[in-house]
Amino acid sequence: MSKPILKVNHLIKNFEVKDKNKLFARPSSVRVLNDVSFELMEGETLSIVGESGCGKTTLGRCIVRGMNASSGEVIYHTEGEEQVDFLGLRGKEFKKFRKDIQMIFQDPYSSLSPRMSVYDIISEPLLANFKLTKAELDEKVTLIAEKTGLNVSYLKRYPHAFSGGQRQRIAIARALISNPRLIVCDEAVSALDVSIKAQIINLLKDLQKQLQITYIFISHDLSIVQNISDRVAVMHLGRIVELAPVDSLFQSPKHPYTEALLSAVPEPDPDYKKERIILEGEVPNPANPPSGCHFHPRCMYKTDKCVKEEPKLQDLGNKHYAACHYADQLNLRGVVHE
Repeated sequence: MSKPILKVNHLIKNFEVKDKNKLFARPSSVRVLNDVSFELMEGETLSIVGESGCGKTTLGRCIVRGMNASSGEVIYHTEGEEQVDFLGLRGKEFKKFRKDIQMIFQDPYSSLSPRMSVYDIISEPLLANFKLTKAELDEKVTLIAEKTGLNVSYLKRYPHAFSGGQRQRIAIARALISNPRLIVCDEAVSALDVSIKAQIINLLKDLQKQLQITYIFISHDLSIVQNISDRVAVMHLGRIVELAPVDSLFQSPKHPYTEALLSAVPEPDPDYKKERIILEGEVPNPANPPSGCHFHPRCMYKTDKCVKEEPKLQDLGNKHYAACHYADQLNLRGVVHE
């Protein structure tokens, strides 16, 4: 049985927002992440899904410290079985573990410096974390370029000379060069063509087997999530509302929001007619969230209890969790049909 590599405890992220119409007014606080907790096992792929604005990217960036969380913990289990709060590390201690957790960004066009050659982009993490000779540097860059499908003879070229798929391979090579144990993939294939998406997904899966990497895969494309994931966490308005193994979640969702998301997954069988669930009403405002369950204004199953009481993430058995008062009573539709 695999052991934990990361444990996120009660993560909260607030943003301050100023009212442009009130010059001297104090900024208001918007809670983008609201008490997010989960455990990540070594070697698995945990996907984070949800509609735009639910907090997926903010969660990923807080975990890698691309932005500072307002409160909470990210407990990293090191190779030596030590447990450290990644968010609390400073100075040399932070640098010691920084190379273990890397990120692949959404847009390969803007995440690579146009003024650096591919060789310089890939080698930069090595120069920042290790003392290597020129020969050792060349060897490592060549090896990771070959593993990610890059033409070694093109390493002296600049990012503008490459296609979107090749640029994303460069970004993957840069993330892998320091031999990380965990990579956060933030919409890593959303900017790519369909055929290139399949190549990059297969590459990520192959590299995971070869290098024993753990992934947090942030995406809005549920078809890809179903293909690459071991477990899936569904986020809504800064909270995890459902967390389950991928097959369990796709076949038997326990939260109405998950059911609505799954109804939008394209069906490969043209003869099968699937009813799309259209959520009524507006997406709730994070600056002024609704009372009780934050999903209740758009939920077809809501009752007075949903309006008044906030549901907690409850264990439904078989590693399936859902934050719904009626999770064990509703018979919701998944994507599997007879």
